[in-house]
Amino acid sequence: MPYDIHALRAAEFPWADRRIYLDHASLGPLPARTLRAVNEFNTRRAVPFQVAPEDFSTITGDARAGAARLVNAAPDEIGLVQTTSLGLALAAHALPFREGDIIVVSDREFPSNVYPWKLLRDKGVSVDIVPCTPEGWPDEERLLQRLADPQVRGVALSAVQFATGYRADLSRFSAETRRRRKYLVVDAIQAVGVHPIDVRATPVDILVCAAQKWLLGPWGAGFLYARKDLIPDLAPGVASWLGYAESDDLTRLTSYSGEYRPDARRFELSGHALQDLVGFTASAGLLLELGIPAIAAHLRALHAPVIAAARAKGIPVATPEDDRRAGTLSLRPAAPARLHARLREGGVHCSVREGVVRLSPHCYITVEEMERVAGML
Repeated sequence: MPYDIHALRAAEFPWADRRIYLDHASLGPLPARTLRAVNEFNTRRAVPFQVAPEDFSTITGDARAGAARLVNAAPDEIGLVQTTSLGLALAAHALPFREGDIIVVSDREFPSNVYPWKLLRDKGVSVDIVPCTPEGWPDEERLLQRLADPQVRGVALSAVQFATGYRADLSRFSAETRRRRKYLVVDAIQAVGVHPIDVRATPVDILVCAAQKWLLGPWGAGFLYARKDLIPDLAPGVASWLGYAESDDLTRLTSYSGEYRPDARRFELSGHALQDLVGFTASAGLLLELGIPAIAAHLRALHAPVIAAARAKGIPVATPEDDRRAGTLSLRPAAPARLHARLREGGVHCSVREGVVRLSPHCYITVEEMERVAGML
């Protein structure tokens, strides 16, 4: 291991020996440093005059910088949003679609990446839902072929599918959407923090991620990345005073100039949950210290004993067994509820989604724990 996993557990996840927690695709724990940071801020916040005016810019600025480092973006390409659903909804209404345009999505996407596009029907924009492959994975070939249709203006997909853990080949979608000058919108909540994402090496137009899962952060914190060259063309469908250029000067808020901020902060809504952003920054710092490539390699090693046991028992693996998987490993037994109950009885916390048993370990889970899970199969 490139990092000391036992020291990590002792310092940040002291409860980890109580149960094998394999449900980070649903909800990640708060590392000890994150809990301390949130509590320290809330203690100060309890006395209102202890909150300094500069906190509103420093805390949000630190959160944008942390998010930017996670995806190799510039801080001014980052807008803070409370949830992935909100970020995708803002993106859908901000993109300059026209009547007759089509946005393409894969079947079996998480609803957050479907409903916002369906709402565009009021603008005359339609959604094309492309069926999955027999394995239940996005049919990348058909999705890419649809981009040849002049009416198709873009594709929205998850970097990693929430149920099966299938990892999309973003480089192919990036190359094709750049070539055809069409939009690529990415729901990255199941990828950022456990799989390297680099928007410089693999350009996308918009990427959205919240903190409460693999980023090990609080609810209510997340970010939207918008490609710098695209930002001037994006007009958020929600008017929030923080998204306008004059909002930094609290002495002259009533100029009502109506000029959006020149950067991705135009997407930010008023009422930042500063305590959540403090926690997000602390958790992002931990993951960046460990190194996202190191975490990704560790998770692949964790999958190995469970994959071997599943093969031996004839349990189909719903996740690709090659490099097209990230942190999630999903099994498709004949009786998912029964296997899920067996694992829970054995002290394993996991989830059932779309007919699969979903195991999603993180950086502090040990190979020995995964070998115990393999034995339960």
